[in-house]
Amino acid sequence: MVLDKYARGISDLRISLTDRCNLRCTYCMPKEIFGKDYQFLRKNEWLRFTELDDLVEAFVQLGVRKVRLTGGEPLLRPGLVKYIHGFHRFPQIEDLAITTNGLRLAEKAAELKEAGLNRVTVSLDALEPELCGTINGRGIKPELILAGIDAALGVGLGVKVNMVVERGVNCGEILPMARKFKKMGVTLRFIEFMDVGNCNGWNQERVVSGREILQQIEQEFAVEPVDLTSNNEVAKRYRYADDTAEFGLITSVTQPFCGGCTRARISADGKLYTCLFASEGMDLKAFMRSDDYSKADLLARLMKHWGARDDNYSEVRSMQQTTKSKIEMSYIGG
Repeated sequence: MVLDKYARGISDLRISLTDRCNLRCTYCMPKEIFGKDYQFLRKNEWLRFTELDDLVEAFVQLGVRKVRLTGGEPLLRPGLVKYIHGFHRFPQIEDLAITTNGLRLAEKAAELKEAGLNRVTVSLDALEPELCGTINGRGIKPELILAGIDAALGVGLGVKVNMVVERGVNCGEILPMARKFKKMGVTLRFIEFMDVGNCNGWNQERVVSGREILQQIEQEFAVEPVDLTSNNEVAKRYRYADDTAEFGLITSVTQPFCGGCTRARISADGKLYTCLFASEGMDLKAFMRSDDYSKADLLARLMKHWGARDDNYSEVRSMQQTTKSKIEMSYIGG
């Protein structure tokens, strides 16, 4: 199969286990929209773990070596630890990770590690208590999330922290966050504010570019780049000159990397998306629950769908004449 610029091979699979979350972050699930009356998916509308096993098996055959479990909040999915343990049947998977808001991480870290999880990515956008509580929509202070990070480190899980930087909101937290996680030896990744989903009120003026973030950090720290040309990383990596700690810049707004994308995403309701900003996905659940389902046909469908992809939304964002509807972050994770 000859793949075009936007159809590179798959190496990274993101699986959203639930559309539910125990926070209402302004970035992806603002409480004004996702309030107590919001109709989340019924549990039987999520893909079953047995169905996910078939999908992982197929994606491994297509080259996937990294799997990240997302949400919503994946630690809310019943049976998660047992499911993670089942990944032992896929020795080809080199990296099994979870993206979490960290609220349940302290209590779950040990059993996640024992089950076979390699690492966690924790979302934290501010250290200042009031600001942190405002951003997460529930008044949760950073101490609870930091306790989860400490617990994960204590049991030997790899840890990365993601911070979405939004102009006029948490720009003043860039250096405090850099200092904190440099001291902890944890990689902090600064993410440009993106127009994911339909609810976060995105506009270009609220984007703090990776270049601006780097300039702030360089006011206090000497830094050096780490292989900025790698196609295997979405983050531009930097190392502190006086330390082994790293930080990263994810610049999908100002410096898109669509042509190097190797990620496939399975939404909480069982659809395959080939782009974080996609409007429509291929309905896998309907096929997998039909009388026509077979593993061979599943593999063929996945291969055909991926080979035909031409996603490049981040590259053409500035040329969009209208605002298109996109899959919500609560369905697809990150």
